[in-house]
Amino acid sequence: MKKIVVFGATSLLLPVVYSQDRPNVIYVFADQWRAQETGYSGSENVSTPNVDSFAKQSLNFTTAVSCCPVSGAYRASLLTGTYPLTHGVFYNDKEINRNLTSVGEAFKNAGYATAYIGKWHVDGHGRDAFIPKERHMGFDYWKVRECTHDYNHSFYYENTPDTLYWEGYDAFAQTHDAIGYLQNADRNKPFVLFLSWGPPHNPYQTAPKKFREKFNDTSKIRLRGNVPKEYEVKAKRDIAGYYAHIEALDECLGILLESIKKEGLEENSVVIFTSDHGDMLYSHGLTDKQKPWDESILVPFLLRYPEKFGKDQRLIRTPFRSPDIMPSLLSLCGVKIPETVEGTSQASYWEKGTVSKDSVALITSYVPFHNWNYKKGGREYRGIRTPGYTYVRDLKGPWLLYNNQVDPLQMHNLVNQEGMEELQFHLEKLLQNELEKRNDAFLPGDKYMKMWNYDFDEN
Repeated sequence: MKKIVVFGATSLLLPVVYSQDRPNVIYVFADQWRAQETGYSGSENVSTPNVDSFAKQSLNFTTAVSCCPVSGAYRASLLTGTYPLTHGVFYNDKEINRNLTSVGEAFKNAGYATAYIGKWHVDGHGRDAFIPKERHMGFDYWKVRECTHDYNHSFYYENTPDTLYWEGYDAFAQTHDAIGYLQNADRNKPFVLFLSWGPPHNPYQTAPKKFREKFNDTSKIRLRGNVPKEYEVKAKRDIAGYYAHIEALDECLGILLESIKKEGLEENSVVIFTSDHGDMLYSHGLTDKQKPWDESILVPFLLRYPEKFGKDQRLIRTPFRSPDIMPSLLSLCGVKIPETVEGTSQASYWEKGTVSKDSVALITSYVPFHNWNYKKGGREYRGIRTPGYTYVRDLKGPWLLYNNQVDPLQMHNLVNQEGMEELQFHLEKLLQNELEKRNDAFLPGDKYMKMWNYDFDEN
């Protein structure tokens, strides 16, 4: 194994040793693609042949949890391996804590080439604003916009304030740009590439026509059993467009995977497909994300690394938390985990085929968002998702308790019910333990907004 010593690669100016045969990392993620909507997870409505084929070759995390299920919070956790009260993006459109070492910086310090394409959403200087290089967080190849959901008229920036436009539906253009990066990558140096798509986040009816036409007859769509009857018409209308976006992205993934194979990068690359959070789509009569139900917090998460794990599917049911992604990837690649990281690497368990004893994922919402008022269940909450249960409390006390093994649609709230006392006490203890680890006093949302000097619309 050939080793190269690079001097001055870290802030401490100590030599860093890296090998040219370290794995590449290709991290592909969508915005608001919930775990329930893939062929391999059992969806009856949407066709995802490329995702399904990839799942058969991957570690399949059946309980991958977006711990604070909203775009900015997830992305900041992905980039820093920390929780929201540390990275500061517990409310969308705020600036990430710049004192944390990012995943891009960690890989770059270890000798990796770094690239990011697509949606960013942690800069906090405006959704259309130019992001200068000093705020790229270690990524050198850069074709990024803070945030847009206008997928057919989508611009981005490179290293100057000039606006450049993706051609057509941006997910396809971004995917082809990623392929170009793979084709031109220096084969003597490992790389990490993040490809961040905007769909299937609403607006739902903007996928290319050939995909939308497949769902013109909404009568064929079978809704989840927890969508109230009075919402069925709205739900079918929205979910038809949602599925059109998903099928377009499935085609994008297929094109990308074929290129990875063609370029000879398949065996020695860690390739991930996932999403930042889910979408309620009228389950329990609710829309969007930020909620503690599985439609909001669970995402698909597939990881393929043939050189280490082979190409046979393996199910991993232990909850995999968003702050754990960064340290786990760094560990897989033999890169030192920065001291600022709060998440825990799970890579050793995957390699040994064992199960982590830490089977609790903290789920949080720090501020009631504007589109989720108290009349519809909106509130600050803290909760946990374990392999079998969901337990959540709000500021008033215990709120939700579901046995997900026997009630996967989460229709029967068991909180404070007779016979549940021992279980609820146990889950409450687990939750309090998680809050103590995070130094989270569970204050009202406006308190956190004031602490961070954030503007807050109380309406």
